[in-house]
Amino acid sequence: MQCIKCYKRRMPTHAGEPAHLFTPLEIRDVRLRNRIGVSPMCEYSSTDGYANDWHFVHLGSRAVGGAAMVMTEAAAVLPEGRISPQDLGIWEDGHIAMLARIFRFIEEHGAVPGIQLAHAGRKASTEVPWKGLKPLSESEGGWRPIFAPSPVPFSETYPMPEMLDQRGIAQVVEAFANAARRALDAGAKIIEIHSAHGYLLHEFLSPLSNFRTDCYGGSFENRTRALCEVVQALRLVWPQSLPLFVRISATDWAEGGWTPDDSVRLATELGPLGVDLIDCSSAAILPTIRIQAGPGFQVPFAEKVRSESGVMTAAVGMITAPAQADHVVRTGQADLVLLARELLRDPYWPLRAADELKQDGPWPKQYLRAKRA
Repeated sequence: MQCIKCYKRRMPTHAGEPAHLFTPLEIRDVRLRNRIGVSPMCEYSSTDGYANDWHFVHLGSRAVGGAAMVMTEAAAVLPEGRISPQDLGIWEDGHIAMLARIFRFIEEHGAVPGIQLAHAGRKASTEVPWKGLKPLSESEGGWRPIFAPSPVPFSETYPMPEMLDQRGIAQVVEAFANAARRALDAGAKIIEIHSAHGYLLHEFLSPLSNFRTDCYGGSFENRTRALCEVVQALRLVWPQSLPLFVRISATDWAEGGWTPDDSVRLATELGPLGVDLIDCSSAAILPTIRIQAGPGFQVPFAEKVRSESGVMTAAVGMITAPAQADHVVRTGQADLVLLARELLRDPYWPLRAADELKQDGPWPKQYLRAKRA
C-alpha cells in the first residue's frame, strides 16, 4: 500500500480552455467523464438495510442518463445508525451482493459507483418523510438506545440520547472501517463519509450539539477528533488508488455553531489524512434554525473551502439549470456539481445539459435515435 503522504491533493489543472461541466475529472486513479454527480438521496425503501430492485432502477437510470458519478443514499454502518427502519445499510456482509449488482450496472454504463457511509446519531429511529418523520418508539418499529456525543435530544419530541463513551466511539469508528471493506467488495470506487445534516459525525463537530469535556469535546481539535479517526480508519482499508470524500454542513447558520471558517480549517486537516474532496452542504444541526435558501445558495461554501484550503470541493443546493452548473465549474467555485432533486425530476438531465451547452453528451447507443441533431 502506498503511503498517504505520497498523494498530493492538488487542484486539477487544465491546459488551454478552462474546465467546464463536461471536462473529465481525475481523482486518484478514478476518471469521471464529466463534472455531474448524483448526490446521495435517501429512498427509504429498504428492508433490514438491503438494496433491492428500486435501488437498481433508481441508481442505474442515472448512470444511463449521463451522470459521471452515481452515489447511493446514506448507507448505515450500524443498524441503530439508520435514520429510519427503511434505510439502506452496509453493516453486514449480506448487503454486499445486491450493491455489487447495482455497481456493476453503473460501471457498465460509463459512470463511477459511489457510496455514502453514515450514522444518524441522535436523529435515528424516525418515520419515513411521507409519514411525517416523527420519532418511532420500539413498539412502532423503532429502536433504543439512541447515541450521540452528548445526552441532548435533537428536539423536544425526540428521545434523550445516550452519550457515547470512548469505547462506543471506537466501535463506531470500527463500524465505518468494516463498512468500507464491504463497499470495496461490492465494487464501489468512491466513498463519502457523511458528516453533515445533524447526524452523528456532524454532532461531534458542532458546538451546538457537542458539550463533552473529554478529548472528543471542547476545542476544535477535540470536536473534529471522531471524524479524523474515521478518516484514518478508512484509509487503512480503502485503497490509496480510490477517492475518499467527506460531506459536511459548511455552516450551522446559527450563532455559536460551526462556521465556514471552521470548514476551511477542517478541510486543511483532512487533506493530509487522505480526503480528496469536501462535499459542501449546510445546516440541520437544530430543527429551529431557518435559512434563506435560493438557487445555488450553498455554492459559496464550496468556493471558500476550495480556494482557502486547496482541497477539491463539490457544490450542492438548488442547482437546476445547465448554464448555472457550468458556471460553477468554469469559474472555479467547485470541481464537481452534485444534483439531487433535479435528477429525481429528470434522470437524463446530463444528456439535456450537454445538448444545451453544445457539448458531447454520454448518450447510450440505445438512445442515440432520440439525440437532437
